[in-house]
Amino acid sequence: MEVQTSNLKQARKASGLTQAQLAQLTGVSRQTIIATEKGDYAPSVYLAIRISRALNTTVEEIFSLQEEAP
Repeated sequence: MEVQTSNLKQARKASGLTQAQLAQLTGVSRQTIIATEKGDYAPSVYLAIRISRALNTTVEEIFSLQEEAP
């Protein structure tokens, strides 16, 4: 399974936060937020929870699982 993060950027923008602000709220680097938004980095469960709390939403609204084709 692959983590899809297509909703992270939209959720962050809807919350009125910059990448740097979200990074500061969640205790990671701005580069981590950028990589997560691009789908290059799958966050840990702990980080996914911190992100969803910072954006006042649920983990499921931001991150979804997609099964890889065999």
